[in-house]
Amino acid sequence: MILNRMLLSASLIVVALVVQVTVLARLQLPGAVPDLLLLVVLGLSLVYGHTTGALVGFSAGLLADIAPPADHAVGRYALVFCLIGYAAGLTRPESGQHRSATIPMLVVASAAIGSTLLYAGVGTLVGDTAAREAGLTGLLVTATIYDLLLAPFTVPLVMALARRGERDPLGAESGAGGGSASAGGDRAAGWLSSGGGLGGGSLGTGGGL
Repeated sequence: MILNRMLLSASLIVVALVVQVTVLARLQLPGAVPDLLLLVVLGLSLVYGHTTGALVGFSAGLLADIAPPADHAVGRYALVFCLIGYAAGLTRPESGQHRSATIPMLVVASAAIGSTLLYAGVGTLVGDTAAREAGLTGLLVTATIYDLLLAPFTVPLVMALARRGERDPLGAESGAGGGSASAGGDRAAGWLSSGGGLGGGSLGTGGGL
């Protein structure tokens, strides 16, 4: 199961980062940039829990730190995404699945705001005032709006893929865990098809600075 998680997480992170840098960052939208990478981290954290969420967040953030055209100190995204992944993973219920889209929706919105504030806060500590110069309020509003619009098409899909890997007979820890993941996968797939509302934002956070 660990290998399945690693392979899926690495694949999704790389794809998200490529799309973020080559497509979303070039849209020239006002304010922040839609943060596909953050949404992938959230989707994985909501399924895997806080420990794996922190690891996934750190890995995704570190990759974002070194990927061109990064113009900030290495480690800023790694720290921010690590904390966001950990916090999002804490919302995972004991049953392993959310009964509605309400909690994930709140998680994504909170992550959009939290990641923007954390990135700006860390930047202030290292002497980077780009967030304040760009207008922190505007970044918070646009990051949240963009990610809330993008999330329904990404987070449920990421969660469904993660749960499918969890219920793989070769990777499942137990029959009970596999059954729970199966039910969660069906729910995530249903959420995606119904277009239930989700959302959150950031490289969007930093990319828009």
